[in-house]
Amino acid sequence: MTAKPLFLLTDPAHYEVSYVINPWMTPGEWAQNRARHSGAARQAFVALKRAIEAAGADVRVMEGVAGLPDLVFPANAAIVLDRRALVARFSCVERQGEESVFLQEFEQLQNEGIFTEVGTFPEGVFQEGAGDCIWDKTRGQFWAGFGQRSVRASLDVIKDFFRAPVVPLELISPRFYHLDVCFLPLTGGEIVYYPPAFSDAAQETIRALVPADYLIEASDADAAAFSVNAVNIGRTIIMARPPERLKRLLEARGYQVSGIDLAPFMMSGGGAYCMTLRLDRSRDDGTSSARPCRTAAEAS
Repeated sequence: MTAKPLFLLTDPAHYEVSYVINPWMTPGEWAQNRARHSGAARQAFVALKRAIEAAGADVRVMEGVAGLPDLVFPANAAIVLDRRALVARFSCVERQGEESVFLQEFEQLQNEGIFTEVGTFPEGVFQEGAGDCIWDKTRGQFWAGFGQRSVRASLDVIKDFFRAPVVPLELISPRFYHLDVCFLPLTGGEIVYYPPAFSDAAQETIRALVPADYLIEASDADAAAFSVNAVNIGRTIIMARPPERLKRLLEARGYQVSGIDLAPFMMSGGGAYCMTLRLDRSRDDGTSSARPCRTAAEAS
């Protein structure tokens, strides 16, 4: 019997929007009605957890910490593959306190046997976890964003730690500060992406490695709705409520789209993917083995 996928979420008891480190953050709006927004955040968290479980996955919830509101976005905690975890280093001082909390959580996961090794990036080498480094099982590689929060020097660290190919993608817009808000590999081999978030060279790289009929371009409305920032489990895609156009496109390809109201977390610039981290990610996780692609080596 195949084990269920396992996702890490963080309880939102201490979530708030209290500072600005990306253009989406609205602390003034949050401050106008803290109780209402906190209640809505709790409801959104519960809805996301239930949707993940309904898609056939298990969820592990870690406690939040007062003063670290963005701990609710564990996608940035680490890169995970084959029971090994490489814990993030945050570029923004507001989030640097999360590093020790996430490291402690991952060491506990290692003690429980979920991980065999937990590593960290060298001092000063900023890299913000699976938010900027996304495993693509179809192509057997990481796609790694750099240029906003994560630095290019982090790519060699990732490659050496996991012994896996890493394809760099330069991000050029502060609005799309992590790869996960503008780039989504799907289990069928498709890639949903928002081209304006990427440099010309990065767009050329994507087009070189992914056939045109497997590329799905997100619109301005899709990106602004955080619909690209989604969780894909089998043929289910869980995302913030998507524009109808994107929903139809995905359903036409055989996916079931589960839209959730994640507005309280979008006020911090995060959606469904940001709020999760898959802990059992592996090179062979039971998803499609189709390879509608060329490898990076073949394309170069």
